[in-house]
Order: sequence, then structure tokens, then C-alpha cells
Amino acid sequence: MRPVFVQFRCEPGKTYQVAQAIYDREVVSELYSTSGDYDLIAKVYIPEDQDIGRFLSERLFDIPHISRTLTTMTFRAF
Repeated sequence: MRPVFVQFRCEPGKTYQVAQAIYDREVVSELYSTSGDYDLIAKVYIPEDQDIGRFLSERLFDIPHISRTLTTMTFRAF
């Protein structure tokens, strides 16, 4: 499994609704609200045999009220 971090910018007033929708899909291992340019950050484990872009697009990015995402891929844990 490859861990990636996905940040979500939500439409104003919709952060809790988006967070609940993300949580309901049972795809992320951790989900936090954040300060700054993005409203939420999630840690997602993606199976090695899966295309990262397709996996995220099909499982998370179609949730209503997400205005932007930022995906950070990881390479090595220290």
C-alpha cells in the first residue's frame, strides 16, 4: 500500500458536509480539519496495483462541494 495525502478545499460553509461524505466512503485512514489554504487533509492508502489518479477520482473527487484538491505522494517514511 502506498500512502498519499490529499488536501481538500471546500466551498464556504460545506466543510463538515464534505468531511462526512469522505468519512462515509471508508477510503481514508485519517481525516483532519486544517487551517490555511485547504480545509481538510486525508491520509489514503492506495493498493500498489492501482493507478493513484484513477483511484482518487473514482472514490473521492466526485464528492459535491469540493472546489480544489492537492495530492502529495510519499516515497519513504523515516
